[in-house]
This record gives sequence, C-alpha cells and structure tokens, in this order.
Amino acid sequence: MSTPVLAAESCPRDELPVRTPTRRHYVMCPPEYFAVEYSINPWMDPSSPVDTDLAKRQWQELKRTYEDLGHTVEVVEPQPGLPDMVFAANSGTVLGGRVLGSRFRAPERAAEAEHFRRWFATRGYRELVMPSRINEAEGDFAWTGELLLAGSGFRTDPEAHAEAQEVLGAPVVSLRLTDPRYYHLDTALFVLDKGPRPQVAYYPDAFSPGSAQVLRRLFPDAVLGDSADAECLGLNAVSDGRNVVLPLEATGLAERLSARGYEPVMIDVSELRKSGGGPKCCTMELHG
Repeated sequence: MSTPVLAAESCPRDELPVRTPTRRHYVMCPPEYFAVEYSINPWMDPSSPVDTDLAKRQWQELKRTYEDLGHTVEVVEPQPGLPDMVFAANSGTVLGGRVLGSRFRAPERAAEAEHFRRWFATRGYRELVMPSRINEAEGDFAWTGELLLAGSGFRTDPEAHAEAQEVLGAPVVSLRLTDPRYYHLDTALFVLDKGPRPQVAYYPDAFSPGSAQVLRRLFPDAVLGDSADAECLGLNAVSDGRNVVLPLEATGLAERLSARGYEPVMIDVSELRKSGGGPKCCTMELHG
C-alpha cells in the first residue's frame, strides 16, 4: 500500500516552497508474464525465485496510486514470451505528439518495440519514427520541460541522442553513466519539476566526472541521492511536480524530498526490482 511521508521536523511546512502538481498521462503494461529468465543487468538473477502474482499486485498498486493522484493511465496489452514488457518506459519517448520508438540492445527484448509501435499507430500518432540507433527510450531520456537529458554508457548509443534531437525537436544534453548497476539514466536521475526552472534528483556517483559537472551546472539546486538511495533504485521515481512516487526503501531520499516541499508516496516494488525495475521503469509519460 502506498504511504505518504511527512516532512522532517527540522523543516516547518509553512517555510517550504509551494509545490503544484500537474496532471500527467502515463502508459503502463501489466506484468502478466513477468519473470527473470535471463540476465541483462546486474540486478537480474535467473536462479532466484520470482513471485509473478506479487509482481502483479505491486504493479496494480502503482497504477492505482497514479489514478488516485488524478493522473490518466493507459494500458498496453502484455505479450507472452516478453517478461520485461512491464517496463514500459523503455519503449517510447513522446514529446508534443511526436513519438520516437525504441530499439533494444538485448535481443531478448527486441520484440517489445514493435508491439508498442503498433499501440501508438492505432491511437493516431502520425509523427512516429522508429530509431536507426540503439535507443531505450525513457530508460535513457528524461524531459525537463526545456531539455532532453540523454544517457549512454550501457544501453542507448550516444549517436541516438542526435537522432532524438532531430525527431523530437528538443535540445539534448548527453550524460555518461559509469556504474553498471545504474545501466539506464532513469535508475540514477529523475525530473522532479518541469517548468522555467526545472529541478531534478540524481545520484552523482552513477555519472562520469564530466557528466556530473554538467548536472551541477544545469541544476545547482538538485536533490542529491546517496548510495543507500541508489542501491534500492530509489532514483527510479516518478514526480508530478509535487507528489513523488518512489520505492518503499528510499527513506533517506524521501526525507530530503520532504524537506524541499515535495510529498513522497512510498510504493513496494520489491518483486519488480528483481529485474532492475521500479516505478519509473514501469511508467512511460506522454509529454505534452
């Protein structure tokens, strides 16, 4: 069950910034066939048992949490033989009606891209482009409202960043990940608030020194995660500008967010984390 976290006593609520949530439009895919049958990141251990029914209940609670917060959730039909299709964030980047699909690095996930392409096509998206380079979508792309932060190092090709800029018409900032545990950008960074002065949260040690310096320059007031936050995939979170949905174990990050005026909403995603996923991995946002 989702649990709100109150601000730390040292930060009186009347002194905190006023955070305004905005309604969001999300796409998710149920974990009907969820399993850990192969290993394509350090979190995945095929020898460890997986409770698919528990994963389904955790996913349903995540979806219900978004709906209770006033957001729209559309659902893509899961497909047999694709146990990671639940991680919808990896299958498309949508900005202002333009869609850049995905092209997976791991052959085990390759077929997911076509199922999501068909989903977009049947819903009337005319500006729909499938990438020529390896591009794992919102796994490695984060829209701040002004910039598209783009990760590389383990999954998405650096050349895919230029392709995203051309297709989506958004300025791109490339960031290099260096720790294999944080194989996608969305395991180490998320956007807290879009707007004229966007704010992000991130784990500095997941990035190369130059990329960490870029983030410091762009977001001097960012909320910084520590190793404990990162090790429970606490940075794999979803924010609507006020409410932040994040893993149950990310208590330190939740306190820091509360101290900035955000409202953490804690979710149990322990079973989904066995594949290296969390709230954001399960959630594609249709921006604009």
